[in-house]
Amino acid sequence: MPTCVVDGVRLYYEEEGEGEPVLLIHGLGSSTRDWFEQVSYLAENYRVVRLDLRGHGRSEKPPGPYSIAQFAREAAVLLRTLDAAPAHVVGLSMGGMVALEMAAHPGAEDLVSSLVIINSTTDVRITSWADAWFYLSRRLAVQVLGMRRVGELIARRLFVKPEQEPLRTEFVRRWAENDRAAYLASVDAIVGWSVDDRLPRIGTPTLLVSSDHDYTPVASKNRAAARMPNAHLAVVEDARHALPVERPDRLNPLLGTFLAEQRARRSGPLDR
Repeated sequence: MPTCVVDGVRLYYEEEGEGEPVLLIHGLGSSTRDWFEQVSYLAENYRVVRLDLRGHGRSEKPPGPYSIAQFAREAAVLLRTLDAAPAHVVGLSMGGMVALEMAAHPGAEDLVSSLVIINSTTDVRITSWADAWFYLSRRLAVQVLGMRRVGELIARRLFVKPEQEPLRTEFVRRWAENDRAAYLASVDAIVGWSVDDRLPRIGTPTLLVSSDHDYTPVASKNRAAARMPNAHLAVVEDARHALPVERPDRLNPLLGTFLAEQRARRSGPLDR
């Protein structure tokens, strides 16, 4: 089982394909498995690296606290260990926060060649009672109901169509495997994090992808894109938060086109 040790924590990763490296970073409570449809699509042209962040999947699950900065460090160390930097970094939800944190760090141009941020946000600071309640209710639900029951509730919001029953079933099965303490430590890592004041310094070519029925509104992603020097937004209609699993038919072409544009941009007109 391929692993990389960062700060004493053994992290699981996978690699497929050859070419320019692409790092895929999963969301909260997820793992490398959520990227199956993207790996089969991208590995024809790219070296695809997937990582289970600490507390997730087949990586070790040390006691908290965790932080988005720590997750970003783990991803950075993995890329350098594998001689895979700079990489195109693709992050979903919490993974998008990790990717943004990587790109906002000084010297990021040696680590991140482009960004794809899927159904994520740039600011999770608690600024209202509604924010506080969302955070506390998620924590309380896990502690009272357990991981499987919470997974069932989340699955109904992610996959709402009758024909998506297999996706709901598989989601619940995987969600129930989460370590409760590690999951709560990851929730705590998210709450209070923000990259808002650093967005103008992220000059990395960036594609923001938003489902039209994501948790956070499309307008908030538009505002984020407007504050970044080299970013644009793509909206996927009739889709929800778990876009890589729910609509790979829409997401994969967006990824393929964006990554091909970055390769063409770097090669220059004489090389093409």
